[in-house]
Parts: sequence; structure tokens; C-alpha cells
Amino acid sequence: MTAVSQTSRDPWLDNVKTVLITTVVVGHSWGLLEGTDGTHWAYDFLYLWHIPAFVFVSGYLSKSFEWDRRRFKSLVSVLLIPYLLFEPALYYYRVHVVDETEPGLLWLNPHWTMWYLVVLLMWRLATPILKLHWLFLPASVVVSLVGGLWNTDLLMIPRFLGLLPFFVLGLHLKPRHLARLDDVWVRAAAIPALLGIGAMARYTDTWAKTALLWYDAGYDEIPIDNEIVFQTRLTVMMFGLIGAFSVLALVPRRSLGWFTAMGTGTMVVYLFHGFAVKTAKALGWTEWTADHIGIGFVLTTLGAIALTLVLASPPVRWLLEPLTNPLGSRWSRRRSALS
Repeated sequence: MTAVSQTSRDPWLDNVKTVLITTVVVGHSWGLLEGTDGTHWAYDFLYLWHIPAFVFVSGYLSKSFEWDRRRFKSLVSVLLIPYLLFEPALYYYRVHVVDETEPGLLWLNPHWTMWYLVVLLMWRLATPILKLHWLFLPASVVVSLVGGLWNTDLLMIPRFLGLLPFFVLGLHLKPRHLARLDDVWVRAAAIPALLGIGAMARYTDTWAKTALLWYDAGYDEIPIDNEIVFQTRLTVMMFGLIGAFSVLALVPRRSLGWFTAMGTGTMVVYLFHGFAVKTAKALGWTEWTADHIGIGFVLTTLGAIALTLVLASPPVRWLLEPLTNPLGSRWSRRRSALS
């Protein structure tokens, strides 16, 4: 969700962003389904790697962030203002339209999808320090393991700490490192690696718990013995990294036209898809899929993909982008007028 000049855009990164934002919408849509063995398996497989992949790419695209006026203004425009606007908007929509109960204070306890904006903002603020030396990478792993001892919803600190290694890894890897993902042997190994992760996901509740995949719960909330909880978090992180790189290796490097162009609209998709998902719930989709498990899973998945395509399409983006950040749009128009 980082702006990049049109002349310097990497089509592979835009393809990656399209794939990952689609998995975000699919994952949240699967939350509408009844928790059968099959849906639980698919959900755990997706969540083992898609959040780590998203965080890694965010870190990779944050390399240029420094503590200067221009970048602080961009941080306010791209992350802070959308968070201040959409956190209460989605909260009140869920409470008053969908009839959901949402504890926690607005803005201080990010609700549902909005956690990523505030956590990414904090990672960006720490970027100039985190990218100083590669030793911050092993240090971030230690921070992640210890971070599980922190049990609070305040600014989603557990996720800020727990997912930190993926962000720091993105900061430190160079384009030449990611180019190795295109090697024949890496691409050949990606599919069996994902199949292996899929097999492990089938038994998530045996060797871990689904709550560990979200990185938002303290260890005391997860029924895992204290003697192995650090090892289990480390194992989840390892599978997340392998799965993320496997998927990245399979993403085409060339421009794919409209599919690649979708990668420029990830913020609109991220901010607005929650309203559509919760509208489906309010209309009784959860109850219908409970009675039609197989076809419900298929239709939910296809509907999530279609929702992503619609929100990322140029006409819809043109309509919705000004709503994501009115102040940012004003700044953009002012820069255009002065250039």
C-alpha cells in the first residue's frame, strides 16, 4: 500500500500486491463460513503465510522511508488519515447495521481490518532505525518471541511485535535477493513447499492453534504448554516465511495488463472490502452457507475474488479514492497545480 511513481513501477511487485490483497479479501470472507473441517483447513493454510507475505512486501516497499517532512506528510496522508476516518466508519457500520458487538476504544484498540494501518504506521516510524544494520533481523525474531508475553489490544502491540521479523526482512532484502525467487529450482520447489504447508495446516490444532496465526493473542490466551510456546511461535513463523516466499516465487514477473494494474489499487480494496463482507453477513449469508457448505465455500471464494476485481477496477477506484483521504487528494491536486 505504498505509492510508487508510475515510471519506476515493478510489474512483479504490482502482481504480488494484487495476489496478496485478494487473499486478504478471501480470508476475511471465509470468516463468514461455518467452521467445518474443510473450511478450517483452508483458513489455516491461508493464514499461515498470507499475513507474513503482506508484511514482508510492506517492509520491502518501506526502504526509502526517512524522518523528513515529505515522508511524514506522506505517512499522514496514506496511513494516519485513512485510519482516523475508516476505523470509526467500519466500527459503527458493524455495530449499527450488522448488529455486531465490538468492545474496545476507537482508535486506541483497532477493530478488525483496521489494525494493519496503525501497525504499519508504527513500523514505518521505526524504519530508519530498523534498516541501519542486519543485526536488527535476528533481534526482531527475539522481540517477536518475547512479544507473545504481551497481552493487550492497545494499538495492536502484539501484532506490531509478533510480525516484526517479516517487516524487517523486507527492509533488508535487496532486489538481487528477490530475483533469486525466479530461479528454476526455487519455482520448482515452491509448489511442493505449499503442499507441505497445506498438509501441516490440516493439523494446526495438533501442533499449534489458529490464534497463533493471527499474531494478536498473548501466550496466556492460547492453550499451549509454556515449555513449547516459544518453539511453536518460531515454527509458525518458519512456515509463514516458506509459504510467503513460495507464493512470491510463483507470481509472474511480466506485466499482465489489468491484473498488474490492480496492484495500484490495494488501499481502496483494503479499506472498502470490509463493508461488503459485513453486508453479506447482515443479509444472512452466514446462515445460508451453513446449510450449503460445499457450494457456499465455492461461492464465497469466487465472490471475494470478484469483490477484489470490482474495487480495484479503474472506475470504482476513481470514485472511491477521494473518500479514502480527502486531505491527501487536496495535497495531490495542489502539487499538480504547482508543477
